[in-house]
Amino acid sequence: MLAAIFSVEFVLPIRLCAAFLTALAVVLVCGSRFIAFLHARQKLGQPIRADGPQSHLLTKKGTPTMGGILILAAIIVSAFLWCNLDNVFVWLAIVVIVVFGATGFADDYVKVKKQTPDAMTAKMKLALQLVTSLVVIGFVSAHTPEAYRFSLTLPYVGIFVDLWWFYIPFAVIVIAGASNAVNLSDGLDGLAGGLCLTAFSAFVIIALTAGHSDFAGAYIPGGEEVAVICSAAAGACLGFLWFNSKPAKVFMGDTGSLALGALLGTVAVIVKQEILLAIVGFVFVAETLSVMIQVFWYKRTGKRVFLMAPIHHHFEQLGWEETTVVARFRIVAIIAAVTGLLSFLL
Repeated sequence: MLAAIFSVEFVLPIRLCAAFLTALAVVLVCGSRFIAFLHARQKLGQPIRADGPQSHLLTKKGTPTMGGILILAAIIVSAFLWCNLDNVFVWLAIVVIVVFGATGFADDYVKVKKQTPDAMTAKMKLALQLVTSLVVIGFVSAHTPEAYRFSLTLPYVGIFVDLWWFYIPFAVIVIAGASNAVNLSDGLDGLAGGLCLTAFSAFVIIALTAGHSDFAGAYIPGGEEVAVICSAAAGACLGFLWFNSKPAKVFMGDTGSLALGALLGTVAVIVKQEILLAIVGFVFVAETLSVMIQVFWYKRTGKRVFLMAPIHHHFEQLGWEETTVVARFRIVAIIAAVTGLLSFLL
């Protein structure tokens, strides 16, 4: 597409900016009409969990879900326009977006149709995530330089650890885990979208570096195209925040959160920066750990560590306003992203 015209290296910054602005424009231009479309077909909106914060039953009732369709469509349109479509990593990213997005869509559809917060079972979703992740890892490994194929990069020290074949199940966990982590973070207006915006923005720099040199880790030929995908994702998330900030007019739903998380995990695996993902995505890690700790401790003792999990609800129960929780989590996310990027200088 247009990337064929802008294929030489010195215009890569133009393609990065164009991908960002294209995705942003698609969401902003189509957002209102798409939300009206969802409203017309989701009379009752997304069902709100009765065991969640009681205020949500009033403030979020009737809000439509599946807004993630708009985010994912914007990323794909931007990718077709500004990415080098001869690059296998671009197609893997698109496959991840489509498959994980479709999984989330099926879950959202049943929720809305049956007006239940529980649709697909956790085992069913996890099975789909693991199988898809395994296939993606197979293709990524086949197109990764042999020297780094099964290696893990240790940030800050620049050391590579060869995990041998154990790398494959590890990478599968990274992609599936990132998908579920973003999904768990999607509980407040503007939270998941803002966190994804920060993470994808950081990975624009990380992927761009990986595609040009081994300055901060493995040199991955073609990694710069992954940076274009990340730029498009950042633009789409920024546009979505226009409609998703409190009071949200639409939720991204599992359609968006599962796919965005899986895309983040896939990008980290492609550029061999899986540990750096945990640093940049510190808030996602904290959200996931809070749920795991809560479930583990409650099953053992019948008591809760947090007032409510994921941890963003814990702070709500402490009396923090929703906007305060979101703003402070974004601040922590920015600090985490900058901390992760500092590994390039050390």
